[in-house]
Amino acid sequence: MSQVASVYAQGLYSLAREEQQEETFLQQLEVLREAFSQEPDFLRLLSSHNLTKQERCQVLEDSFRDRVHPYILNFMKLLTEKSYIRQFPQCCKAFTELYNEAHNILPVQAVSAVALSQEQKDRLTRKLEAITGKTVQLSCRIDGKCLGGLRLDYDGRRVDGTVANTLSEISNMLKNTVL
Repeated sequence: MSQVASVYAQGLYSLAREEQQEETFLQQLEVLREAFSQEPDFLRLLSSHNLTKQERCQVLEDSFRDRVHPYILNFMKLLTEKSYIRQFPQCCKAFTELYNEAHNILPVQAVSAVALSQEQKDRLTRKLEAITGKTVQLSCRIDGKCLGGLRLDYDGRRVDGTVANTLSEISNMLKNTVL
C-alpha cells in the first residue's frame, strides 16, 4: 500500500472518529470502492488531464452529492485536486484496516474445496476468536485445487491445511531424499 493512501486514509479516519461516523464512512467507502472497481473508466475520467481539476471535481459533485457523506465527497475532491484519485481504492483499503484495528476485528479468508456448512463456519469463527482474542470477520471461498482441507489467510499469515499442500510437501520431501 502506498504511503499516500495510508496518510490520506489516516486523515479521513481521524475525521470519521471525531464525527462518530466511522461505520457510515466504512460502508460508503466500500460501496464506492466496489463501484470504481466495476467502472474503471470513471476513475480514469477523474484522473484525465483532458478535463480541468475543477471540471473533474464537478463530475464528482454531480455524481455523488446527496449520495455520500459530504466529508467523503470532499475527500474524493481533495484526491482529485492533488492528482491522487487513482489511490482511492488503496485509501479505502487503508481506512478499512484502521477501522478493523480500532474495533479489534480480524478479517479471515477460509479457502476450501467444498462449501463450508453454517455450523462449520460458526465453529471456525469461535475457534479463531478464542485463539486471537479478536472478533473474526470470516469470508469463505471455494477452490477445487485444494482437493480437501482448509486454508486460512489472515493478518498477513497463511495456515495451509489443504490436501494439495500436504501432497506438495510430501513430493518435496521425496525429491530431496537421497537413495
